[in-house]
Amino acid sequence: MVVRRLAQGARLSMARLPLLVGKGRVPVAPVHNIRDLWPGDAATGAMLIKGMMTQEGYTHPIGPGMWDNPDFEPAFREGLHSFRWLRDLRAMGTDAARLRARALVDDWLLNPPIHPMVRDCTVAGARVAAWLGHYDFFAASASDMFRQRLMARLLVEGRTIAALLPPECHDWQSLTALKGLLAVAVAMPEYTGFLSRYRRYIDAEVERQILPDGWHIQRSPEVQLRALRELAEMRAMMQAAQHALPHSVALALDKMSPVLRAMRHGDGCLALFNGSHERSSTLIEMVLSQATRTRVVANAMPDGGFVRAQSGRSLLLVDAGAPAPTGYDHNAHAGTLSLEFSCMRQRLVVNCGGGFLPEWKKALRQTAAHSTVEVEGLSSSDFHEDGTVARRPAHVEVDHATREGAHWLSLSHDGYYPTAGATYARRLYLGSNGDCLRGEETIEGERDLAFVLRFHLHPSVCVQPGTQAGTVMLEAGEQTWNFRATGGEVVVEESVYSGGLRPVPSTQIVVRVAPNAARPPATGEGTPQVPVGVEDAIPAGPGPAVETAPGRKRRVIRWALERDRGPGGE
Repeated sequence: MVVRRLAQGARLSMARLPLLVGKGRVPVAPVHNIRDLWPGDAATGAMLIKGMMTQEGYTHPIGPGMWDNPDFEPAFREGLHSFRWLRDLRAMGTDAARLRARALVDDWLLNPPIHPMVRDCTVAGARVAAWLGHYDFFAASASDMFRQRLMARLLVEGRTIAALLPPECHDWQSLTALKGLLAVAVAMPEYTGFLSRYRRYIDAEVERQILPDGWHIQRSPEVQLRALRELAEMRAMMQAAQHALPHSVALALDKMSPVLRAMRHGDGCLALFNGSHERSSTLIEMVLSQATRTRVVANAMPDGGFVRAQSGRSLLLVDAGAPAPTGYDHNAHAGTLSLEFSCMRQRLVVNCGGGFLPEWKKALRQTAAHSTVEVEGLSSSDFHEDGTVARRPAHVEVDHATREGAHWLSLSHDGYYPTAGATYARRLYLGSNGDCLRGEETIEGERDLAFVLRFHLHPSVCVQPGTQAGTVMLEAGEQTWNFRATGGEVVVEESVYSGGLRPVPSTQIVVRVAPNAARPPATGEGTPQVPVGVEDAIPAGPGPAVETAPGRKRRVIRWALERDRGPGGE
C-alpha cells in the first residue's frame, strides 16, 4: 500500500507539471465533439446568473475567487467543482448564461482551487466530462487564448486522473473517474495513453460493481440510475470517436436497464430504498433510452436482493436483502424487508427516502424510517460513525411464489437477534387483481418484546379514521383504500417524506405491540388463533408457512390493505 501511494504521488507530480502552451503540444480544440446528454434546470441556471448555487440541499453565493470558501460543505464543494451545473446554464439558452458559464470556468482556470477534493479523480472526472460536454455552449465562440487555456487544463486533468487510477474507492463514482479519462481520450486522440489506461481499468471496475442479475452492488435504485448514466455516457463518447465499446460496458448496459425499470413506480420515478430519491421520470427515461433499445423489466433479482410483484395495476416492491457489503455500504439503510406499494401512478406505502443534510441522512437510515417492523426502538442494522455498516442481518431468507396472477412472499431476517434475541418473519400476499395486499408480521424471541409495524404513507395520501377499531381509510386521488389490522394497537402518527429535494411532512400507520400484552387465545401449541376480521389475511397458497420453534415467544400482527371500488366497481 505504501509503495502504491508513493508511485501514485510521483505520477501525480509529473501529471501536474506545466505544459508547453503555444508550441504545438496542446490541441486548439477537441478533435471529437462530446455532447452532454442530460437536461438541465433553467430555474437553477437563473439562480447561478444571480450568483447563487444550490448543490445537494445546500445553497451558497458563488462567483469569481470563491472556489475555496472554507464554509462550503463537502457535498456542496463536490457539486461545485464537478461543473455538472453547466447544464443548468445551458438550459436557459441565453447569451447571459453562456457568458456566465465562460466567466466561471475561466476564473477556475486562472485561479485553480487548492482544496484536496479538487484533485480527487472522481471529481476531476466529472469536471472534464462537463467541460467537454458543454464545449460548444461556452467555449467554441470564445477567444483563442481562452480555448487554449481550457485545452491545456484538460490535458493536465486527464493526466491527473490517469495518475490516480485505480481509485481507492470502488463505488459508482469510480465510473465517473473513468468516464472523465475517456472524455479526454476522445477529445485528444493523439494522446493514446488515455484510452489505453481507460481500457486497462474499465473491465475490472464493471465486474466489481455490477452483480450477475444487473444490480449495482450498492443496492440503491438511485445509484443504479447514476451508474447506468455514467456507462451510457461512455457509450456515447465511444460512438463519437467511432471506437468499439468494451464488452463489459455493453453487457452492463443490457443487464442494468431492466433492473432500473423494475424499480420504478407507476409515476415513472424511483422507489425509495437505500437512500434513493424519486428523481425525474423524464431523466430516468432518457438514461434508459441511451442505455438500451429494449424495454425489458427484470422480474427476478436474486443477487440484488429485491422482489417485484405486480398484479393488475398495483406494484409491490420489497427489499429482501441485507445491506450492501463492506466497502460499498456508506449509503446503506437498515431497511431489510421494507416494502413500497403503489397503484397506477399513485404511491401509497413508501419508505421515507434519503437525506441530503447529515442530520437527515443519519435519521433516515434507521429502520423506523422504513415500512417494516422495528423491535424495541432498535434498527435491524447498526452504523459506524463514518457511515459504514457495523452490524447487519446475517441471514435473510426469501421465497416468492405465484399462482394465477397472485403473489405469495415469505421473508425473514435475523437482524434483531444480536440485540434483542429475536427473529422477524414477514408474509405477504398480493391478490391477482391488485386490489388486496395482506400481510402477517411475526416476531419470535426468547421473551416478549415491544415492537411496531410502520407503514409510511406518501404525502398525497389523506388518512381518515375507519368505522371500526383497528381500521383506517386512505384517500389517494380518486382511489380509496381501507386498512385493518389485529394483534396490536393501530394509530396514525406524523412522518416525513424525503423523496424529493427536501423533506416534507407526511403520515404513517403504526401498529404497536407492547410486551406482555394480552394474547389471543391459542388454538394449538405455538399457533395463535386467527384474529376475527382477518381470517383471510394470507390465503392458502404455495408459499411456506411460518413455524414456531419450541420454547420461544411468538407475537403476530395480521393486516390487510384493500381497495374500495364502491358500489359500481371502478
